[in-house]
Amino acid sequence: MTIKALSYVSGTSDTPLKGMTIGDMFDETVSKYPNNDALISRHQNLRYTYQELQAEVDKCAKGLMHMGVTKGDRVGMWSPNNTQWCITQFATAKIGAILVNINPSYRTHELEYALKQSGTNTLIVQGQFKASHYVNMICELAPELKTATPASFSSERLPDLRRVICLDEDLATEGMWTWSDLISMHDQVTDAELRALQSTLQFDDPINIQYTSGTTGAPKGATLSHHNILNNGYFVARGMDFTDKDRLVIPVPLYHCFGMVMGNLGCVTHGATMIYPSDGFDPETTLQAVAEEKATALYGVPTMFIAELDHPNFNQYDLSTLRTGIMAGAVCPIEVMKKVIAHMHMKDVTICYGMTETSPVSFQTKMDAPIEKRVSTVGTIHPHLEVKLVDPETGRVVERGEKGELCTRGYSVMLGYWNNEEATTKSIVNGWMHTGDLAEMDEEGYVAITGRIKDMIIRGGENIYPREIEEFLYTHPDISDVQVIGIPDDKYGEEVMAWVSLHEGKDLTEADLREFCKGKIAHFKVPRYFKITRDFPMTVTGKIQKFKMREISTQELGLKG
Repeated sequence: MTIKALSYVSGTSDTPLKGMTIGDMFDETVSKYPNNDALISRHQNLRYTYQELQAEVDKCAKGLMHMGVTKGDRVGMWSPNNTQWCITQFATAKIGAILVNINPSYRTHELEYALKQSGTNTLIVQGQFKASHYVNMICELAPELKTATPASFSSERLPDLRRVICLDEDLATEGMWTWSDLISMHDQVTDAELRALQSTLQFDDPINIQYTSGTTGAPKGATLSHHNILNNGYFVARGMDFTDKDRLVIPVPLYHCFGMVMGNLGCVTHGATMIYPSDGFDPETTLQAVAEEKATALYGVPTMFIAELDHPNFNQYDLSTLRTGIMAGAVCPIEVMKKVIAHMHMKDVTICYGMTETSPVSFQTKMDAPIEKRVSTVGTIHPHLEVKLVDPETGRVVERGEKGELCTRGYSVMLGYWNNEEATTKSIVNGWMHTGDLAEMDEEGYVAITGRIKDMIIRGGENIYPREIEEFLYTHPDISDVQVIGIPDDKYGEEVMAWVSLHEGKDLTEADLREFCKGKIAHFKVPRYFKITRDFPMTVTGKIQKFKMREISTQELGLKG
């Protein structure tokens, strides 16, 4: 009798995990490569060697200490990509403060939740970015910032928040500190005091909270340790053969694991160079950065690579220094992959898969993987990790070639959801993180993601959970029921659609609903399509059939399935 192989793999490695904190790793890299370019922020016209970056990180760390930030305190960062984001990331790691990543697209509703749920006591905030006026939004929640002094500020609505530090001095209100204020305080704390605090930290300490939209409505704060994200960043970059000679262009957002872990920590663990082309994604500034900085690697979601390839000035830029990079966040069409390899010289481009709760990467394609594997699978298991595919009903491991829920175990699994024991217990069982993704594993151990148990929508690389939008729309007094689904879209992969049922006698238009969402939830979560209806397709037992809603909407809107 032939025993079929089960869908289980473990990642072996001759390279041990790094048992150290992020701050110690950073200092070790500085001692090895003091004069290497560490960080280049082109839109700010700022450049730092590792030695220069260390000086700024230590100033920031000591400034935070003088302000009263201590080990375990939560420090929120609400800003697009810039040097201050990177400096804060390493400064908080050095003093053991927990960095809370706040999506720059958040509006007041989401910001208030994240600050309260995490208990953030210090918020570093950009003044304004594009249509987002961050200062106005935080003042809407904490009007005391307009009249208080920075040292005496307290907020009735945000009781944990003790200090706000504004990156734009011209936009700071009376009650805000500025970045210059923070940095100028560094001389009130000695280097010895910083080193003494740094020496008390352990690599299993929590160091980062990243909010993932929750299937039960409210986002959950994935709590990650030094050990989680330091090692994941290291092994992701190692999967591209990174050395201290590599120069990585990072157009993906830093608030996301793609930017701060795979990007910043991937570079710092190898002495490589972090290059920020702009504060928000722009295809041409990304191409310019690659050409002018002679980059060897580039990151992005497929829609970013498509925008770069389709740019009318694409042929003006010499991209011949590129060799590798990462495409992640959504499935890559084969024609796009072929163009990235042929026209962008990224013959060693890799695909990654994971989730915030697993630091994030669990699978990565090898640089020499056949192109078919790079577009049809997410690669093979990462070092020091285990993955099994299980029957969602029984929990038994399925055979190779069968669909099952992907579960990950190992150093990368988060510590848990911040202040949410119930959600943690449901997600992590016997050390296994249940991803909610359906997958298949072939005989070589390559995994293809085939669907989602949860109804998550992936729009242009952004994970959107319908329940969060549903619960927000429920707050409209005229809405009696709402169901949110993802429907096909050529540009973003999926778009958000809401089916809305109104209370008797009420009348709302699509424009009314969009206006209700405007400024309260992130722009990418605002449904592109609305269907005002009385009837939702249901089973005989009264369960909503979202797959039928997708079929109906796709047909009615004339979309490709």
